[in-house]
Amino acid sequence: MRFSNPLIAIMIVGAMATPLSAQDSARPTVDEDGTIRGSIAGVPMSSFLSEDIKAEFTRRLRMAKPPSLKDGLDAVRKRSDDMSKEQLDSWLKIYPSAIEETMIDGVKTHIVTPAAGIAPGNENRVMINAHMGGFMFGSAYGGQVEAVPLAGRAGIKVIAVDYRLAPEHSFPAASQDMEGVYRHVLKTTKPENVGIYGCSAGGTLTAQVIPWFLEKDLPLPGAIGIFCSGAMGTFWFGGDSASTSSLLNATQPISPEDSAAQSRTYFGDLDVNTPLITPGLFPDTLAQFPPTLVVSGTRDIAMSNALVTHTELLKAGAEAELFIQEGLGHGHFFLFPGTEEAMTAYSVIWNFFDRHLSN
Repeated sequence: MRFSNPLIAIMIVGAMATPLSAQDSARPTVDEDGTIRGSIAGVPMSSFLSEDIKAEFTRRLRMAKPPSLKDGLDAVRKRSDDMSKEQLDSWLKIYPSAIEETMIDGVKTHIVTPAAGIAPGNENRVMINAHMGGFMFGSAYGGQVEAVPLAGRAGIKVIAVDYRLAPEHSFPAASQDMEGVYRHVLKTTKPENVGIYGCSAGGTLTAQVIPWFLEKDLPLPGAIGIFCSGAMGTFWFGGDSASTSSLLNATQPISPEDSAAQSRTYFGDLDVNTPLITPGLFPDTLAQFPPTLVVSGTRDIAMSNALVTHTELLKAGAEAELFIQEGLGHGHFFLFPGTEEAMTAYSVIWNFFDRHLSN
């Protein structure tokens, strides 16, 4: 038996696994608006995952529920910092690096240089990272943990931007900080030699800085990477992945209202349907994007946003590539240091930038 909708298939398989007397109550139902409801027997790990990531993924899935904003912002920030520091320490064992904290035009940054040195051909190249964290956390180690593996894999200098966060600051603070660092880099580096990338909020910010740079008459970078995110709706990731990710990752569902409330902490009551905030809605803006790599996973809450962003970029005539990792969730390509999947992701990411950046 074949099913066109994988969620229906999961639900029906669950119904088949129950005793015959319980099958009727276990069968999925469909609301008038097309919403599917039903009981689910179980969602196994992807059979395509490596054994080391299966073990670590399972351990994390069984961990106690991480704090939410209902627990207070301080708790969320501490949890994020603790986890990122643990992951950073693991990445530094794989790719030893020098990390220099410095202010660039009033913006705190961490400059990551691989201990093995800058690779031939990368002497005149620079990568700029915008860290994850919902525009509210991730500043302490979020950028470093995203910068070290790429710096080590590529043999390149990476500047992790510790942009200003909500609720202390609001839009366009992060875009302004990225602009300040980018302007500083352009004093010594050609724009076509610069790559910009980020995950989650950092991926959203990476998409937002392109129209921001255009408005400021700045030359665009040679290539960008929108990871674990997209250029579409900022308030809510949307699509199928937003509906199924909490199930696949054993977490409580995030409602559109809760997600919107978090985003509004940074964007306030601004109209988000503008090129500077949601560039994916504007084909003329997307048409001006430099070569763009979009990265996500099949269990990522942002996968649908990523897929639609890639489609809209292609429709607009931009050069765009899409890399989706089987069985992985939000940001997992850097959250599982040293696994086959993580190492593959950074090879794909660097190969993209290496092809598109000048030197």
